[in-house]
Amino acid sequence: MKKLTDPACTLSIVVPVYRSAQILPKLVEQIQAEMLKEGLIDKFELLLVNDASPDNSWQVIRSLAQQHGFIKGISLRRNFGQHNTIMAGLHYVSGDFIVLMDDDLQHPPHAIGDMVRALRAGYDVCYTNYLNRQHAAWKKLGSQFNDWVATRLLGKPKGLYLSSFKGLRKEIAQEIIQYDGPYAYVDGLILDVTRSITTINIEHQERQDGEGNYNLRRSVSLWMKMATSFSVLPLRLATYTGFALAAISSILIVVVLVQKFLHPDITAGWASLIATILFIGGIQTLCIGVMGEYLGRTYLKLNRKPQFVVGGTTWPSPRHEQA
Repeated sequence: MKKLTDPACTLSIVVPVYRSAQILPKLVEQIQAEMLKEGLIDKFELLLVNDASPDNSWQVIRSLAQQHGFIKGISLRRNFGQHNTIMAGLHYVSGDFIVLMDDDLQHPPHAIGDMVRALRAGYDVCYTNYLNRQHAAWKKLGSQFNDWVATRLLGKPKGLYLSSFKGLRKEIAQEIIQYDGPYAYVDGLILDVTRSITTINIEHQERQDGEGNYNLRRSVSLWMKMATSFSVLPLRLATYTGFALAAISSILIVVVLVQKFLHPDITAGWASLIATILFIGGIQTLCIGVMGEYLGRTYLKLNRKPQFVVGGTTWPSPRHEQA
C-alpha cells in the first residue's frame, strides 16, 4: 500500500466533539500516528469542533492545540447537534480532501488513508461500510429503517450505508456549505450535490469511554431533518392519502345509500360511524402535522435561525462567527 506522499495532497479531518474529554488525547494520538505512516504528518489539520459539551472537552481541546500545531479547536456557543457542528467545521477546512469522523474512536483512524486514496482515484465522496457494527439492537433496526426511507426520499443508491465516517473532496464541501438553513443534514446535502460515491469496508470499533450521544429522541429528530428538509415526498403522500380517502368515502356513501334503499329497516351502526370519524380525523391530523413541520422549518429559516454560532477558536480567525 503506497503512502500518500504527493506534495499536493492536503487533508482536513473534522471531528464534532461532545462528552469526549477523556477520549480526545487518545484520538489525537492515533490520528497523528496514522498520518505519520501515510506521509501526511506535515500536510494535515485536525479540526475539533466542540458542540457546547457539558464536560471539560473545550479545555482539553485548547490544551491539545497548544501541544500540536496541526490541531484547530472551534467552540460553539450552544449545542447545535452533530450535523450542524460538522457544517461549522467545514467552513474552516483548508485541505484538498476532508474526512468526517466521530470522537469516540469507533471509527478506526487507520481507514483514513484508504478513504483519501479512493478520493484521489476520482470519486467525490467515500463512505465507510461497517462490517461488525458495535451498536445496540434498536440502533441497528433504526438504521435499517433510515436506510429504507433515505433510498426513497433522497434517491440514495441501494446498498449505500450513510455512515458518519466518510471522506469528500474540497469542492464538494464548498458546495455543501452554501446551504444556510438551520436544519442541516450532511448526507442529504451530499446526495443533492453528487452521485460519484464509493465505499470501503472497515471494522467498527467499540466505544472507548462512556455511552453514545444518540438516544431515541435525537435519532427521531435526525430522521425528521432528512424527511422534511430534503424531500417533498411526505407532502405528496399526504395528498395521495387525501385523494384515496376521498375516493373510499365516495364509494362508501354510494354503498350506504344503496343499502338504505334496498333495506329501509337497517339501522345505521354507531360503532362503524365512530370508527370512520376517528380514522379520517387521525389521517387529517397527521397530514396537518406534516404540513406544519414544513411551514415551521420555513418560518425559522425566514427568520434566519442560525445554523451554528462560533464562540471561539484556538487560533486568531477573521471568519464570521454565525452561519
